[in-house]
Amino acid sequence: MIERCDWLFRNNVNHHTSDVTVKELLVRRGQPFTLNLELSKPFTPDRHPLTISGLTGQSPKSSSAKGDLRLKITPPANAPIGEYILTVSHRGEETLLAMPVVLFNPWCPDDTVFLPDEEKRQEYVMNEQGIIYKGSGNYITPMDWNFGQFEPDMVKICMKILDMNNNHGEDPAKDVSSRCDPIYVGRVVSAMINSEDDHGVLMGRWGGSYAGGFRPSHWNGSHAILKSWFNIDCHPVKYGQCWVFAGVMCSVMRLLGIPCRVVTNFNSAHDTNKNLVIDMYHADYGVAPKDSRDSVWNFHVWVEGWMKRPDLAEDGKYDGWQVLDPTPQEMSDGLYCCGPAPVKAILMGDVDLEYDVPFVFAEVNADCIDWLIKADGTKMKIYSDTERVGQNISTKSVGSNKRRNITDCYKHREGGKSTEPRRLSIVVSAQVMNYNGSSAVNIMMEEKEETVPVGKGYHSSPWGVGRGTLFVATLYLKHLLLFVCAPAPPPPPIDLSLPILIPFSTYHKYMMDGDNIKISAVVTDMENPVNIYLAEDNVVLQEPPLAIVAVTPCHCLCVKTTRSSPSCYRGVQ
Repeated sequence: MIERCDWLFRNNVNHHTSDVTVKELLVRRGQPFTLNLELSKPFTPDRHPLTISGLTGQSPKSSSAKGDLRLKITPPANAPIGEYILTVSHRGEETLLAMPVVLFNPWCPDDTVFLPDEEKRQEYVMNEQGIIYKGSGNYITPMDWNFGQFEPDMVKICMKILDMNNNHGEDPAKDVSSRCDPIYVGRVVSAMINSEDDHGVLMGRWGGSYAGGFRPSHWNGSHAILKSWFNIDCHPVKYGQCWVFAGVMCSVMRLLGIPCRVVTNFNSAHDTNKNLVIDMYHADYGVAPKDSRDSVWNFHVWVEGWMKRPDLAEDGKYDGWQVLDPTPQEMSDGLYCCGPAPVKAILMGDVDLEYDVPFVFAEVNADCIDWLIKADGTKMKIYSDTERVGQNISTKSVGSNKRRNITDCYKHREGGKSTEPRRLSIVVSAQVMNYNGSSAVNIMMEEKEETVPVGKGYHSSPWGVGRGTLFVATLYLKHLLLFVCAPAPPPPPIDLSLPILIPFSTYHKYMMDGDNIKISAVVTDMENPVNIYLAEDNVVLQEPPLAIVAVTPCHCLCVKTTRSSPSCYRGVQ
């Protein structure tokens, strides 16, 4: 009786999915779509009852209803997302109508991912181009990223990601039915982007050899990574770091219909023992530095997904942006995943909530304690800092390429001090810490925003110190670059300047995947060695001012920039 089913191109247009595909039926839950049935004989509803069945997953359940020649079907606003098989039965004969893919619907007020602002929907769901921020807190650099959520085969790839998660292997029916919840889907995607404990997309590496893959700095978009994973039978793509993990996850979330944005936290703490304290160890002259499980990254990148949190509060107190972090740092419920952690809970300090709120709270709020390791193995407390962590938390603005500082969404300002970046040089006047009651040595250190063109040697700004002091400077990336120790001349008192040069030949091999050099300077009063002052800063390697002009507009140019020799900023191929 049924000869043909036309699923109508305008369905995808109405459901905001025509940019993804026009060859498949791709619809959003909570919104009707239409099918036209061509029949071989006239249709009378009373004489020819039709049973429509929609099935999804490996252990599906079916439902039925009478239909007409033109069928209008509405997936419930809480339906599981994924691939469905839509069939019609007539007098025992079953006919395949369509195989729609159902996505979350941020346009539907009844959907838990509903985002009421159209401009934000265009940015956080539909925009394929974005910006990821890197660098340091006082020198932030933008990096273009192609999310490519509408590239070919992205629907198949994202459905495969959901099907490859560990929960699906253990209980497919339960996993598929749980996909109605963006909270659950967000955790699944967070775990699946990294490859630590499942068939995840991307393998992380933060040093050593990158043989067998690409350096994290190679990537500038998500689609090539996701397509490669899909084509090599779900083996991990090599290699990524935090901004790559976050960029890929944002692409998957946007394709699935969950509004998503990439966020960078500068001076991001990794608190392994959950005590909200980061212990940083500095070596005295001639002493090997002590390792610490805690760390402070110059920046760390995660994503935020927009969704309701009825599991936490019925009044919507924790609805809105949720932190999700695919970078494998700590386990959560036995998997390397993180979130969703409500940004509002982080701001209010409600750290007893799901998921992983204490960990994210520490990333933006932990205190830092600096210790000096002496030659006899003892350690001396140098400084305690409550403001170092969680600075200039940044994301791309809606509808423009400007950076938006969202630090105030995560934390209250300490003492009313602004968290806006320091755009001008500042002079820091500090008194050396005194632990024995004796008078401290006053030291003036000038702190500036430092940048160095790639391929050039770095000359440090002079630091002035008083008489009777010992100056120790350590410069390192992942490896020790330079160690300087210089005593001040004897009286009469003078100011001492110690310029430091780091040749390109010293740092270039360590900087293929980074653009930051960290400087630590320790000043000690030799007459009273308990008086110690520590200063640290990051030097950011500056990208070259590269201008490319096409002489003839009819030719296409493909330009790749790489770090090459000191005679130029970056070689051009």
